[in-house]
Amino acid sequence: MYAVIRTGGKQYKVQENQTLKVEKLDGTEGSQVEFDDILLFSDGETITMGNPKIEKALVKAHILEQAKDRKKIIFKYKRRKGFRKMKGHRQEYTEIKIDSIAV
Repeated sequence: MYAVIRTGGKQYKVQENQTLKVEKLDGTEGSQVEFDDILLFSDGETITMGNPKIEKALVKAHILEQAKDRKKIIFKYKRRKGFRKMKGHRQEYTEIKIDSIAV
């Protein structure tokens, strides 16, 4: 059994007891999170697609960690001009564990 959810402008295929990193969500570690934007659901035999989402479907998860990702380096360079520009960025994320998928 799996579902496709949308959060943070991205889509994720999730199953029960799966952990994944998503864009930063409000909440503290250990708190419950519910996703009601379910795009697709499969129970093994049948596939249900939403138009655009499935009504009365819910994915429950809890937050494992609120953290920042590794630093990404942005380096701009123009040859023969002496132009160099270096910048770094650390994206915040939330690590969640899927508890249940209900339709």
